[in-house]
Amino acid sequence: MTTHSTQAEQLRQAKIDLAAALRWADRLGLSEGICNHFSLAVPGTTDRFLLNPQGLHWSELRVSDLLVVDAAGRIVEGHRQTEPTAFFIHSRIHLSHPSATCVLHTHMPYAAALCALDGGRLEWVSQQSLRFYQRVAYEHEYNGLALDEAEGQRISAKLVNNKVVFLANHGVIVTGPDVATAFDDLYYLERACMIQVLAQSTGGALKRIADEVCLRTRRQFETERRQAHSHLEAVVRILTRETPEFLE
Repeated sequence: MTTHSTQAEQLRQAKIDLAAALRWADRLGLSEGICNHFSLAVPGTTDRFLLNPQGLHWSELRVSDLLVVDAAGRIVEGHRQTEPTAFFIHSRIHLSHPSATCVLHTHMPYAAALCALDGGRLEWVSQQSLRFYQRVAYEHEYNGLALDEAEGQRISAKLVNNKVVFLANHGVIVTGPDVATAFDDLYYLERACMIQVLAQSTGGALKRIADEVCLRTRRQFETERRQAHSHLEAVVRILTRETPEFLE
C-alpha cells in the first residue's frame, strides 16, 4: 500500500511540475500557438512518459490534461490525442538517452532566430550563455516535420554528450534530469540568445570570453543546481496562488 501511495504521489508531483513549466513558459512568451511540446519520463519507468496533448493552449493546460504515453505511442492515460511530431521527437530521445528524463521543445523567438541564421551559433559572449559551454549541438539540415521515427532518431543522435540541440530553420530542444533543471536551462538559453541577438543588432563586434573562463564558469553553474529547483518551486507557488485551476 505504501509503495503504491508513493508512486502515486511521485506521479502527481511530476505532473504538477510539468504543467507548471508549460504554463510559465507561455507567460514568458516561449510558446507558439498550440504547438511545441514538453515531456517527462514517468517516475519509476523507462518506457512511459508524460506529454502535453494536442489542441490545448499552454495557458489553459491542467495537471489532468497531461497524457501518459508508452514507447509505441499508445495513450496509457488521458482523454486527448498526442501531436504526431511530439511523439516521434520525444520518444526517440527518451529511449536513446535515459538520463534525459525531461525533454523540452520550443520555437522560442530568440533561439529560433539563431536557428534561422546561416551558421548561427550560440556565442560565448554573456554570463547567461556560459552554462551551456561545450553542451550544445547543432542539426544543420532542416528536413521537414518530424513525422517518423527516422527523423526523431536523427535529432536524438545530436544529443550524445549534449543537453541542448539547435535545429536548423526550426527551434531548440533542451534536456535535463528533471523538470526543474531542464526548465531553468530553457529559460536561461532564451535569455542568452536574446542578449546575443540584441548585441548583434547593434552592428558592433561581439566581446567573446576566453575558453578557460567559459569552462570555469560553466562548472560553477553546475555546483549550484539547487537554484533551478527554487526557480520551479517559485513558479508553482505563483501559479497556485493566481491560477489554482492548473492543479485540477
